[in-house]
Amino acid sequence: MTGWEPANPDFAQAVGRVLETMPAARHLGFRVARLAPGEAELVQPYRAELTQGGGYFQGGVLGSLADFAGGAAAGTLLPDGWANMTIDYTVKILAPGKGDEIIARGRVLKPGSVLTIAAADVFSADPAGETLCAVAFVTLRNVRLPKPGPTA
Repeated sequence: MTGWEPANPDFAQAVGRVLETMPAARHLGFRVARLAPGEAELVQPYRAELTQGGGYFQGGVLGSLADFAGGAAAGTLLPDGWANMTIDYTVKILAPGKGDEIIARGRVLKPGSVLTIAAADVFSADPAGETLCAVAFVTLRNVRLPKPGPTA
């Protein structure tokens, strides 16, 4: 538990809606396992088209999931009508990502009105347990979404 207070009481619905409508998220096919103020857990099931040789999850997939987890965690603290966009992320791969699924647990390190800094731990998981396979730091720009204008 982080102790962060969400600015939007409907943060889980708002973050879930953003992820559900994002084409890249739909393409990867991960699911949101948990959202809490300043935290997000995403699960990416194994799919052969997301792997490289030997059945290992490709590094870009690990990075994408870490980015989404950090962004989702940051999104839980945004006011209604705001979104965030990644401006930078760094991923360090620590072990091969091989298993039934990949789990990314994002958390806010420092929220701000303009920038939010988050981190994500990425685990490969199978029936034997979880193995930490990557860590990431994610910097996000918070932006107010334009209000819908009148339609002609």
